[in-house]
Amino acid sequence: MNRRTYLFLGVAALLLLPAVAMLFTDEVRWSPFDFVVAAVMLGGTAFVSDLIWGRLRNRRTRLIALAVVLFLLVLVWGELAVGLFGTPWAGN
Repeated sequence: MNRRTYLFLGVAALLLLPAVAMLFTDEVRWSPFDFVVAAVMLGGTAFVSDLIWGRLRNRRTRLIALAVVLFLLVLVWGELAVGLFGTPWAGN
C-alpha cells in the first residue's frame, strides 16, 4: 500500500473513534452532521498533506508546511468544538 492509502485509512480510523465511543458512553454524542464535518476536515487535511508531501522536495519546507496545515486543523477543530474565538460557528 502507498502513502495515500495509509493516510486515508488513518482518517477512517479517527472517525471510528467517536462512533465506537458512542456505543459505550453517553458522554460522546455526535450527530451525523458532526461526522460529515469531521470527515471533510480530516479528509481535506489528509488531501492537502498528501499534496504537500508529494510536491515539496525540501525537507524543512515540507515539515513547516505540514505543521501549518495541522495547526490550522487544530484551530478550526477547537473553534467548532468549544468556541476558542467566539465566532458564530462556535460549539457549546
